[in-house]
Amino acid sequence: MKLFKTTLILMLTLSAFMSLGVQAEQRVGVVDFRTALLSSEDAKKFGEQLKKDFADEESRLREVGEIAQKLQDRLKKDAAIMSDSERSKLGAELEEKAQEFNFLKNKYQSAISKREEMFLQESKPKVDEAIRKIANSENIDIVLPSKLVIYANPGLDLTAKLIKELNSK
Repeated sequence: MKLFKTTLILMLTLSAFMSLGVQAEQRVGVVDFRTALLSSEDAKKFGEQLKKDFADEESRLREVGEIAQKLQDRLKKDAAIMSDSERSKLGAELEEKAQEFNFLKNKYQSAISKREEMFLQESKPKVDEAIRKIANSENIDIVLPSKLVIYANPGLDLTAKLIKELNSK
């Protein structure tokens, strides 16, 4: 629904530009902002730093997952020869490890998401400046996000130029 509203607004805006009877041809560019930002050197450095910062958490998550997997394998393999109390005890251990794994996984994913969101917010001014610079140098009047465009001639795609501009700083 949001995409529909955005597309409708975009179409109305474009039709308003067309109906103004402007003599000069409007130049339009299209950019995949996410691809450009994530392909930048800053994003690569950010990813490496993120791996370093969360290496301990990732290691702990993997460790708990492996323990849970071993408990599950043992339960499947030896369930027939275990007493009810052993099976129950092992099942409880497995449940505890599964809960710990899920807790750690959610905590890890939440922390990663927050850091990624911060990176995107911090990068926005730099991306905006780079887009303005490209638009000015290419005499482009309108730059649209590729997500809002149904079709664009590949010659209108400014993504590679944006990546190059972001990496030049």
